[in-house]
Amino acid sequence: MGTTAGESTTALLESGESEPPQKSASPRPDRTGLIIAGAVLAACGGLVLYGVLNGEDEGGAQEHRVPTAEVTYEVTGTGTADITYQARGATGKTVTVDAADLPWRKTVEVPLGTEPLVGITLGEKGGQLRCALAIRGQHVQSATAAGKFGRATCSGELAAQEAR
Repeated sequence: MGTTAGESTTALLESGESEPPQKSASPRPDRTGLIIAGAVLAACGGLVLYGVLNGEDEGGAQEHRVPTAEVTYEVTGTGTADITYQARGATGKTVTVDAADLPWRKTVEVPLGTEPLVGITLGEKGGQLRCALAIRGQHVQSATAAGKFGRATCSGELAAQEAR
């Protein structure tokens, strides 16, 4: 009943069967998958690093190629107002200032071909406000808002290609 390893091998040989498979003394794990995964990870890291370094160069260069014009927005009155205006960016990013203290003035670069715009909104207390817009130092438009939640908008035109 209880047999040893030597007896079972002898029994297998006498019955005509082949010897059981031998285990190697020092098993060596297959590391091919680990090596391939490391190579793929290194390649991905290299591509990401290339994209980050290359993207910084292009982003700065592209922003300087967009022709702009200097636009000054001004809001006068008393109290506070919510102000929304067009600022610099390839598409002319809109910026909102909540509860701005008055008087308020901001000069920004606006891309040619976009409409410079400043919108004002009074709060619940009401009041009277005036917005004004100037392009390259030239007054273009002004408007007045009055009363509770009063609104006004000033805008102008910036042609896509202006002659200087």
